[in-house]
Amino acid sequence: MSSQRSHADLEHVVTFTAHTGKAMTIPGAPQGTRGIIPVTGGTFEGPRLSGTLVPPGGDWFTVRANGTLKLDVRALLVTDDGVNILICYSGVAVPQETGGMQIRIAPLFEAPEGPYSWLNDIQCVGYGDLVDGGVRYEVFSLS
Repeated sequence: MSSQRSHADLEHVVTFTAHTGKAMTIPGAPQGTRGIIPVTGGTFEGPRLSGTLVPPGGDWFTVRANGTLKLDVRALLVTDDGVNILICYSGVAVPQETGGMQIRIAPLFEAPEGPYSWLNDIQCVGYGDLVDGGVRYEVFSLS
C-alpha cells in the first residue's frame, strides 16, 4: 500500500537580494536569444543562515519564442561565519504587462560538511520580483 500526500508543506529557508550587472546577449542563437547577467553582490537572510552573495555568479538565461525567460543561475553565498555555499537554480520569468516579471525558481544548495550540510538534502521552490539593481527572492523547502 502506498502512502500519498495531497500537498507539500513549505518552510521558509531564506530571503535573498541579488545585485546584478548589465545583461549581455547573443541574439539569434539556435535555441533563442541567449543572455548572461552577472551577479555582482547581494545579501541573504533566513532562520538558520545569513550572509552575502559574492562574485562570481550569474544567470545564463534563454529568451524563448513566447518571450518568457528560462533561467539558469549559479551564485556563491558566503555565510556570516565564513562558509561558502553554492546555490543553483532553474526557473521561468514571465514578463508582465506592468513592466515587471513573474519569477518562479527551483533552487538546490551545495554546502560543505558542517553546520549548513542540511541544505544539501532539501529541494526548494521560490518566487522573485525585480527590484532596483537586481532581484529579490523568497525561498522555501518542500517537505
